[in-house]
Amino acid sequence: MKRFAVIGLGNFGFYAAKALFEDDNEVIAIDTDKGRVQAIDPYCSEAVVLDATDKEAVKALGLDAMDGVIVSTGTNISNSILICLHLKEMGVKKILCKALDDDHAKILKLVGASEIIHPERDMAVRVSRGLSQPNMLEFIPLADEFDLIQVGPPRAFIGKSLKDLNLRAKHNVHVIAIKELVPENFILVPPADFVIKDSDILIMLGKTKDIRRIKALA
Repeated sequence: MKRFAVIGLGNFGFYAAKALFEDDNEVIAIDTDKGRVQAIDPYCSEAVVLDATDKEAVKALGLDAMDGVIVSTGTNISNSILICLHLKEMGVKKILCKALDDDHAKILKLVGASEIIHPERDMAVRVSRGLSQPNMLEFIPLADEFDLIQVGPPRAFIGKSLKDLNLRAKHNVHVIAIKELVPENFILVPPADFVIKDSDILIMLGKTKDIRRIKALA
């Protein structure tokens, strides 16, 4: 069982804490608002009314031993920056902070955030890509320069083996798995002699620019 803390229980923080708890993790949920803390209480291991800018009070919760801490303090930029700084000084290894804009994100990174969360932007990108790139069945953002996607094979791929296509050398992308629809089957790390059919789904990993080139082949 992993242990997490969520600081700030607005919509994003509430559902983040609830999802972590439903995945059988230990979750401490923290907010200054008593009503929000009462609302999350059934969906976490411990719900605490606390001003998270109070370094000593937060330190007493033992957050340095957590597998990760999510900071989602709404529109109060200064609070999120101060909390992030305190968590870093406490030795919290993984700090995920919700940012309101790019400048906010830069400051959070400077004071110790391990990962920046842009929930509205990330969801907008996912929805937009689903509309503009219908052959991209699912988009999963990784690091800034990499994508992991499920995509229908371009016409030029059909009837050819992975060895013939040599995607790693020619396009700098990796086919890490294939979902066969007829008959239904899932192949993790497919062999080089696998021949692609029009009913297959390719699960590919690569830099965003290279993934886009694959789409352009369709």
